[in-house]
Amino acid sequence: MVGVSFLIMLLQYLGVIEIVSRWLTPVFSSFGLPGEAALAYVSGYFVNCYTAMAVMSSLNLDMRAVTILAVMVLCSHNMIVETTVQAKTGSSAVRIVIIRTLSAFFLAFVLNKIMPGQFENSVSDTVTSENLTFVEMLKSWAWRTLKTVGLMVVLVYLLTVLQRVLNEYGIIERIADFLKPVMSFFGLPPRTAFLWLVANTLGLAYGAAVMIDETEHGSTTKEENDLLNHHIGVSHSNLEDLLLFTAIGGNFLWMLLSRWVMSLLLVWERKIELRLHHFNRREIK
Repeated sequence: MVGVSFLIMLLQYLGVIEIVSRWLTPVFSSFGLPGEAALAYVSGYFVNCYTAMAVMSSLNLDMRAVTILAVMVLCSHNMIVETTVQAKTGSSAVRIVIIRTLSAFFLAFVLNKIMPGQFENSVSDTVTSENLTFVEMLKSWAWRTLKTVGLMVVLVYLLTVLQRVLNEYGIIERIADFLKPVMSFFGLPPRTAFLWLVANTLGLAYGAAVMIDETEHGSTTKEENDLLNHHIGVSHSNLEDLLLFTAIGGNFLWMLLSRWVMSLLLVWERKIELRLHHFNRREIK
């Protein structure tokens, strides 16, 4: 993360970020974001949330912009690895990539329309380096990075301890049993409660082994897993990643609730689609 952040600082000093911003701002302004936000989104899309945070911490974004960009990254980050996991647990890889990518841009567009405040291009404060020497930029970058990394290290450590405790004492399984009624609201089968909790606490990449193992042992069916994947594709890792994005300036409730609504719509749309498919098959027979 520090390496990516340092590279962004160098690109700012050399004026590259300013050029990128001028080209992309007309596009990203539709989502309430400056053009250089595309760098954070793309890095998160192909790698993970940490690289996106590294770029975001180097940009001068207000709470509104951080929230919108974080929602985009949370919907469609680490796409290659996480899509592989979801494909192994019962979903179409192509479909997952499409719905996660479209959900990111759809939610960004909607949030830009409904969130308080308005788009303010903060590029000038971030990328203009004519009045700063390299040493001054380096000092500013080092201080911002030190604060961000320090906070993230503390949060990740505490969350890791919490996850170990929950696993050690079987608390996750008990919480999963308690959450079964909640699954009905999201349109998910009750048997997916445990995997839903794993995805929300450990994430898809870290929770992959558990999810694949549950699938291979027949704890859930392929159709049930597919419904779950439509939900957790855009709404997972709501413990660590969400708190880290909050730590760098995002609004916790907007980031969580917007993706919950999107995941609910995706699951119910998929259920209707599957029912129509089953109905048509019966009619043909």
